Amino acid sequence: MIPLTRRQVLAAAAAMAAGAGRTGFAAASAAAEFQFKYIVGSCMYGYLYLGEILPEVAKCGARYLDIWPKSHGNQREQLADLGEDLFASLLQKHDVSLGCITQYKLGPFGLQNEMKIAQRLGCQTIVAGGSGPRNLKGAELKKAVGDFLEKMKPHLEVAEETGVTIAIENHGNNLIDSPDSLKYLAELRPSENIGIALAPYHLPQDAQLIAQLVKDLGGVTKVFYAWEHGDGCTKRLPKEQELKQLPAYGPLDFGPIVQALVDIEYSGWTEIFMHPVPRGIPIMETAAQVTSEINKSRTYLSETLSAVVGGK
Repeated sequence: MIPLTRRQVLAAAAAMAAGAGRTGFAAASAAAEFQFKYIVGSCMYGYLYLGEILPEVAKCGARYLDIWPKSHGNQREQLADLGEDLFASLLQKHDVSLGCITQYKLGPFGLQNEMKIAQRLGCQTIVAGGSGPRNLKGAELKKAVGDFLEKMKPHLEVAEETGVTIAIENHGNNLIDSPDSLKYLAELRPSENIGIALAPYHLPQDAQLIAQLVKDLGGVTKVFYAWEHGDGCTKRLPKEQELKQLPAYGPLDFGPIVQALVDIEYSGWTEIFMHPVPRGIPIMETAAQVTSEINKSRTYLSETLSAVVGGK
């Protein structure tokens, strides 16, 4: 038997002290093996051609692409122009798979054709927003989430047939935009083919609150955006301020959040993310510079993960 490292022993002790339901050594082993499953958002590169973006995916420590339409990116439109066969061959050339299609403009009730396209391309996730009344709380909010899920049932039948999961993002000014609304969605969902795309940007910038929400949602979260609010993304800012949306640049401590992701053995997508102003431009001038900024955040997340696993 290979002896445990000091970090694994420390992690095991922490797990046992926390009253873990399994043995501390098993928890330590799982924590030590945890890795982020990175996916790259095409819109980080603005309207650049897919042929320029795809070589960057592996450089970002990923093998998967999340493809965005206008106005954030235009790679979904590029797919339509190329046709599915040529698009698939382009992915294959660069050893990239389509992991996600983001489709806010179609809405959660307009995804049936998109799910069939996703199935043909081997893509298992579509991100959308949750439409419905806003600014509700308590019983009214829970009922509205339940009504939304009832309306989703015909679409979830297609999701089940195509093997696609519809991940609802907690986008601001939507029905599903608060911690409570996310918890109601997780509690009431009628199918495993609907989940959550969790965006810390749109939540209170409280690391402990976000970490607890990660634990509360558990495996219902299918996409985690490594994205904080920083100084926002609604008006032009100097680049150094705009980049504060990225982990390591802004003030949010991702330590408790990463710990929570490890604790639930999170296996969904992790997307290092931000929005530029105006939409449709790359977050930096060149593809190489975009990749460099993504990797600075990835290094921060890797170091944070090492500290969590090491019990520091």
